[in-house]
Amino acid sequence: MKEYIECLKNDGVLAYPTDTVYGLCVRFDHKEACEHLRNVKNRPLDKSFPIMVSDIEQLEKIASVNELDLKLVNRFMPGPITLILHKKSIIEPWMNDNRDTIAIRMACDDNLKKIIKGLGVPIFMTSANKSGQPVLQSAKKIREQLDVDAIFEGIPKGEKASTIVDCTNGYKVVREGLISQKMIDDAVGR
Repeated sequence: MKEYIECLKNDGVLAYPTDTVYGLCVRFDHKEACEHLRNVKNRPLDKSFPIMVSDIEQLEKIASVNELDLKLVNRFMPGPITLILHKKSIIEPWMNDNRDTIAIRMACDDNLKKIIKGLGVPIFMTSANKSGQPVLQSAKKIREQLDVDAIFEGIPKGEKASTIVDCTNGYKVVREGLISQKMIDDAVGR
């Protein structure tokens, strides 16, 4: 575990098999790490990265959450869901393309939680691929196609990407994964 934490502490890109797909991650509080990830993916400058937290405490440090948001957090996190929430002032403009919102997931995997906790800050986590290309689903393909600093060997647990829910103006499913709009409506009591 220590080698992966050190990789992230030193602004490296780590490939990790998540509960949905293989992902690429870097520490979220270093601009150099974000730029490194952007270069590995060939990602456009105007497209920010989702943030992954280890627990509710990390989430509440970077995002504003109301009572209904917390119902979704408590019902579906950790799990295959990304919530778009209003950011707190700790989020600098370069972290989210100067938007008022951030996209947040919570780590499901115990090892990934340990890595994030050992790092001491959330991570940017995005799919393991070049922008616009199919997601790479094995360590072998990642080694062949991406210039990452470390790979946590494993197999992603799902085939579908996470459900994305915009919580900034009601509760709207932006991308449906395993969690449906009806499940969201039921959780917030609509």
